[in-house]
Amino acid sequence: QVQLVESGGGLVQAGGSLRLSCAASTGTFARYTMGWFRQAPGKDREFVGTISRNVVWTAYADSVKGRFTISRDNAQSTVYLQMNSLKPEDTAVYYCAAAGGVTMPRSAHEYAYWGQGTQVTVSS
Repeated sequence: QVQLVESGGGLVQAGGSLRLSCAASTGTFARYTMGWFRQAPGKDREFVGTISRNVVWTAYADSVKGRFTISRDNAQSTVYLQMNSLKPEDTAVYYCAAAGGVTMPRSAHEYAYWGQGTQVTVSS
């Protein structure tokens, strides 16, 4: 069982930046591909980005490419989402998730473990 806890959300003006963190309670963090998703009110949960276990590759949704960056620190069992040039349409609850043995997972069903989410609100 892997427990994930997100932090770093908040209120920011358009054009600003936030850095989300997701801490995992497992000593086998390096075995998991990690991903970030988001869900806005009234919308389905959508893929934001993913990072491989050994940081060889990352992949992003087109809507955030060039603005968001995923990184991870396996020694600290933590994955990060750096969000720059934020837009009001980035407002959502952001979730981190862990997947095992999957290459570039972009669908929510490919992830086995989820955090509780952190709210990001971008004002115009």
